[in-house]
Amino acid sequence: MDFRLTDEQRLVRDLAREFARREIAPVAAEYDRQAEFPYPIYAKARELGLANLAVPARYGGGDLDPFSICLVAEELAWGCTGIAAAITLNNLVADAILLAGTAGQQDKYLGILGSGGFGAYCVTESGAGSDVAAIQSVAYPHAGGYLLQGTKIWISNAAEAGFFIVFAKLDPAAGHKGITAFIVDRDCAGVTVSKKLSKMGQRASDACEVVFDNVYLLAENRLGDEGQGFRLAMQVFDGSRPMVAAFAVGLAQRALDESVAYARERRTFGQAILDFQAIGFKIAEMGMRSQAARLLTWDAAWRATQRERNTLQAAYAKAFAADTAMWAATEAVQVFGAYGYSTEYPVEKLMRDAKVLQIYEGTSEIQRTIMVRELSKGISLS
Repeated sequence: MDFRLTDEQRLVRDLAREFARREIAPVAAEYDRQAEFPYPIYAKARELGLANLAVPARYGGGDLDPFSICLVAEELAWGCTGIAAAITLNNLVADAILLAGTAGQQDKYLGILGSGGFGAYCVTESGAGSDVAAIQSVAYPHAGGYLLQGTKIWISNAAEAGFFIVFAKLDPAAGHKGITAFIVDRDCAGVTVSKKLSKMGQRASDACEVVFDNVYLLAENRLGDEGQGFRLAMQVFDGSRPMVAAFAVGLAQRALDESVAYARERRTFGQAILDFQAIGFKIAEMGMRSQAARLLTWDAAWRATQRERNTLQAAYAKAFAADTAMWAATEAVQVFGAYGYSTEYPVEKLMRDAKVLQIYEGTSEIQRTIMVRELSKGISLS
């Protein structure tokens, strides 16, 4: 085992770290208050090669491996998880196209991403979140193509997207085996994007409802084979969950850094509160859990980089890191006391931003369900 980063990995991590501290952290609170998409920051990130990280270089992307993407995601999330999500969520779309897209689809849609455009990944519905097999959107064969009908909700970057990766059932009776993926252009007749939904945290990354009302799609809009959509979605999750875990590690590290800085300066009973065991042990625990989450994330991302199956490791990383981020943010508020409850200090925002990390890309409960399933495979005492 060798935990040393390569020179290239250190360079991209340090670039992202400097960017987060110089460009993201100073404006994060304002973007949160305004619930505004960070177009200027995204443009600067793209100029530096910190956006479209999974898109191949020939299309204008960063062409980074999953491990390096996680290094960048952690640093950006230290500045703001909402802005980090806005910058990096094109990776989900790119992963799906790279896994299942034809050469023509890759040229067109990865080119859109690489040139500064956005895509959105449409799985979630009002009655189907972590349970992808429960989606109700349907597609019917029609005139040599398909008619798509359905409504997706909580779709990140939908307001900016020029196209959508949409999962729907060709055969509703077949359960998850009936799911197929499609690429749908925003300007297709029947596509409607709602206003942005109001959120508790990560407000710089928008989420919308997207309605597909009898949208006609050509056969060439299908992404992958019929009936292979569920498999594709699971493959994308194995790649995206380490990145979300990295968001959580970045947030937990920010909670630790803010707590240490405040506890050094804040004095009571004649000494810095850092010197009180009650506070010092909270900070020690933050450091320990954050590093454990980081190593779980690195393991899952390294396996993805080696093209190894990482379903169990991705679940470990995503659940542990998300739970750690929420815990660390809550403890940071406690360290700050009444000031932690104030919007004038950053830890209040950290607490709001952390909660959704336990929900999107599969809840912490679903991750544990995946763990049980994976751990039970092939177990024998004989």
